[in-house]
Amino acid sequence: MRIVAGKHRGRNLRAPEGRDVRPTADRARQTLFDMLSHRRLEDDGTFDFEGARVCDVFCGTGALGLEALSRGATHAVFIDSDRKALDAARENARSLGEDAHVTFLQIDATRPPRSDAPCSLVFLDPPYGSALGGKALEALAEKNWLAARAIAVLELGAKEDFHAPEKFELLAERRVGAAKLVILRHASDSA
Repeated sequence: MRIVAGKHRGRNLRAPEGRDVRPTADRARQTLFDMLSHRRLEDDGTFDFEGARVCDVFCGTGALGLEALSRGATHAVFIDSDRKALDAARENARSLGEDAHVTFLQIDATRPPRSDAPCSLVFLDPPYGSALGGKALEALAEKNWLAARAIAVLELGAKEDFHAPEKFELLAERRVGAAKLVILRHASDSA
């Protein structure tokens, strides 16, 4: 597993031992970031990573948030309830020299604390089949983790059903191998 593009392109990432963490495959990550970088998601074009604040929920290795940092995001918050996953994300951030641009929270993403710094891009990669993605997305929106018009990306199992929660607009959906990538926009009147 490696960083696909940006200033850390080609750098390897470590995953914890065992089957508890399922990192996003390089191919799925490449497809996702291509969709964000080349598909018209904003009124004025594609998503701009430069200066973005991102949140990587159910972060596992931290690959999604670290990829965003590699492409120009200025800060990433990594959320996971599993200490081993957060330790892997922390080690990966350290190996890339991103220590000053990251925050780690060991919390239940369906019951987050209130945020003082909403994010413009939020990744959610819950265990496949858990139905936690929608619950976490709604909880994060309620607790001010998503800026107005923020982009939210969910990685689900390819055959999982998902319906956008209220106050979210479906922008794109694509299957990549065993994964389904769902891109949503948070409504502008709620933050």
